[in-house]
Amino acid sequence: MSDNNQQANNPLHGVTLEQVVTKLQGKYGWEGLAQRININCFKSDPSIKSSLKFLRRTPWAREKVESLFVHTFK
Repeated sequence: MSDNNQQANNPLHGVTLEQVVTKLQGKYGWEGLAQRININCFKSDPSIKSSLKFLRRTPWAREKVESLFVHTFK
C-alpha cells in the first residue's frame, strides 16, 4: 500500500499539532482540556507554545490530544 493511500485514511493528515491544540483550546478552554486529559501543560500556566513543546517531546500525551481532536472534530 502506498503512503498516499495510508494518508487518505488518516484523519490528521494535513493538520499540524499547533492547529490541533489551538482548535481544542478554542472549544474546551484550558480548564476543559485539563479535565479531559490530565497533563500539566494544560493545568499549570498553559499556553499554546508550552503545550506544543511538551507534546512534541511526549508521544503518549500527543496521542491522547490527537485522539481527542479526532473524536471531537471528525
